Amino acid sequence: MTTMYTPEHEWINIEDHEAAVVGITHHAQEALGDVVFVELPEVGRTYKKGEVAGVVESVKAAADLFMPVDGEVVEVNKKLADDPALVNKDPLGHGWFFKVRVLDMAQFDVLMDAPAYDALLATL
Repeated sequence: MTTMYTPEHEWINIEDHEAAVVGITHHAQEALGDVVFVELPEVGRTYKKGEVAGVVESVKAAADLFMPVDGEVVEVNKKLADDPALVNKDPLGHGWFFKVRVLDMAQFDVLMDAPAYDALLATL
């Protein structure tokens, strides 16, 4: 499994050749504070890289969730509807947002790896 990151603080990992999992990073959930609502994308919809695919609302603010690559949403994390705090408790695990069938693997390859993302965080 390979996890990559966006400058907007989303993560994406390829579990298999069928779908990649998308969520927000520890940094993003810490900046937002307690997550109280998550608007997830529609299963079956195709998004372009950088397009808004959802919204995360917290006690502090609301933030757009951007699609990290061109892809079709194949599954959403329905547990977030009942327990949006999963995003705070386990943002890189059970707090994932959706799975996407990546349409252009070359886009995955230009995202940041963990050391590059850590370097970005050091500049904030």
